[in-house]
Formats: sequence, C-alpha cells, structure tokens
Amino acid sequence: MIYLDNQATTACDPRVTARMLPWFERFFGNPHSVDHPAGREAAAAVEEARGEVAAILGADPRELVFTSGATEANNLAIKGAARHARATGDGRRRIVTVGTEHKCVLESVLDLAGEGFEPVVLPVDADGRLDPDRLRDALREPTLLVSIMLVNNETGVVQDLNTLGPIVRNAGALLHSDLAQAVGKLPVAVSGLDLASLSAHKLYGPKGIGALWVRRRPRVRLTPLFSGGGQERGLRSGTLPAPLIVGFGEACRLAGLEGEAERARIGALRDALLVRLRRDIPGLAVNGSLRHRVAGNLNLRFPERSAADIMAAVPELCLSTGSACSAAEVTPSHVLSAMGLSAAEAARSLRLGIGRFTSAAELERAAELLCRACAAVPERLPA
Repeated sequence: MIYLDNQATTACDPRVTARMLPWFERFFGNPHSVDHPAGREAAAAVEEARGEVAAILGADPRELVFTSGATEANNLAIKGAARHARATGDGRRRIVTVGTEHKCVLESVLDLAGEGFEPVVLPVDADGRLDPDRLRDALREPTLLVSIMLVNNETGVVQDLNTLGPIVRNAGALLHSDLAQAVGKLPVAVSGLDLASLSAHKLYGPKGIGALWVRRRPRVRLTPLFSGGGQERGLRSGTLPAPLIVGFGEACRLAGLEGEAERARIGALRDALLVRLRRDIPGLAVNGSLRHRVAGNLNLRFPERSAADIMAAVPELCLSTGSACSAAEVTPSHVLSAMGLSAAEAARSLRLGIGRFTSAAELERAAELLCRACAAVPERLPA
C-alpha cells in the first residue's frame, strides 16, 4: 500500500504517539480536577500543549479553545459569532464565504439563513482563488463575518489573505479562516485574523482534537454551541482529552522545528512526480493554481478517463476523488465545480497528497501504476 491521501488525514507521527502514551496509561487524571496531584499534572500538560499549539500560530495561548476538530471549531466560530452579534443587538446579518470552502464552513453559513442571516457565497476564478474586487463588492453591504480558508483541502490552492484580510478589516467585519490544511504546511500567523480553526490529524497528530483561536484584543465574542461546565473560557464545555491535547502540542512543536525542510523535500517530490506523469500521460491537467499551492498537493484531471476507473485499476494506491468529509455523496466535487469544471471533468479528477512519510521510491512506483492504469482504462466519459 502506498498512501497518497494526506489531505484527508496524516499518519500519527511515532514521536507524537510516544508523547501521548503515558497520558493514556500512567497519568490519567482529569485536567479539571485540580484539587489533587493527578488532576494538576494533567492540567499542566494541557497548558504546556496549549503553548505549543499557540506558538505555531504566533498566538497567545490564552486565545486557544480546544475542540474535537476543525469542523467543530468552524461551527463555533461562524455560528457563535453570528448568534452573539444578534443577541447583543448588532443589526448586521450578512455573512460572506467562498464557494470552495470546506463543507462544514459552507453548511454553517447556509444554516444561518434559517436564523435570519444573509449567506453570501462568492465564486472563485479558474485557479481556485478569490478575486479581491469580488470581495470588495460583497462588503459594500454591512457585513458581520467573512470566512476564507487559507489552503483548500482538495486542490491545495492558497488564498491571498495578505490582500483579502485588509479588505475585510476596512469593511469592519470579522475575518475567520479555516487553517486546517495550512498549519504545518505553510508558515502561519494569525495576526491579521479574528478567528482561526485547526485540526491535529492534518499535521501528524491524533484524530479527535482541534482548536479555535479567538482573538482577545480586541476581544471577539462568541455564543457557545452547547451547554455544560463552562470549560475553555466558557466557550466549549466538556472534559478535555489530555492525551490528545498532548499529542496535538507535540505535532505542532515538530512542525515548527521541521516544517521548512519538510516543505522543500515534499515540494521536490511533488514536482518530480508531476514531470513523470505529464511525460507519459498526454493531456494530463492540474486543477487549480500550481504556483499558489501547498507543496504536497496535486489535483489531477485525466484525459477522457474516469477517476473511479483509474482508482479501481490501482488498488495499491490510497487516493481520493475529493474531500473525505463528503465521501458519502455521489456528486461532483463542489470545489472543482466552483472553479468552473464540468461534472465530467470533475469525475476525471484525482487528489494526490504527498506527506512526511512518503518516499521517492513510493512515488516512482505510484507513477508507474498510474501510467499503466491510464493506458489500460478505456477512454470514456462517466455516465
């Protein structure tokens, strides 16, 4: 098996696993039980990890709220900001996002239409990027919040938040960004944002833990999604999973130390793979901007061959046709559709994700298998 689906999830780094294990076995205290040593040990470990996660964002640890992952963090950011604004008499109802966002962002924004808000979903260009002028036009109406992901989960395309962010700030709206696919793959700083979401399992940490960064100065106010004991600054109730948080912190620490060298290595592997595939598969195309893209991603469109047929012909390769979070849907990728691809073009597209544990030998073998499959699979359009 050759794993090339690192946008869906990454393997937990063995160093992360080793850091977590004692917190499953020997140090099992509840981090909220600070009346005894076991609880205080766990609480201290959680706060150390909070600092490690904050460091990779250039953030104050007090601004981090741990969640179950980026999906919960995105829901809390968008719905929490909207509901708090409405409860405090803010008359703004417009919430702006982009057609290529992760489904949990799009659905959060659209859900708020039932609560009296005005969702606005902006189109992107053929490269998958948002035109700043489109954003300016959308913000001519009073806007409460804008949500723009930094790195797309299907195409790896990077949005220009350095340009888009000031447009949002000048309009007086909050800016949220889903950073799940960016942290560890790009240098990230939250200084120009108000809210940001991330997830450990996208950067070689454990599944089931993520975080929402919430700006303290000036303070961003949110209404919690659910009720409970008021943990995490009253924004996210529930007992914190200390082992997962410890792993999250270690994953961020490693990414901060090794990220630059890792990006260079992965980028070189990705570029060599693309040269090899283009040589032997005439008509192969890359979906989205190749220039503005994280190092490990290739979203490829094959000539007149169904992506499903190609995947069936290479069972040794772990690939995907789109977001793992939408895998139950038998529909074209909404990301590729938003970029202007037809349903047939989207159905000929595969996502390859190269990661920390991918070797050059594995990619050479993957290229051989894909080229062989392309030669063997009949040329036909999907029904």
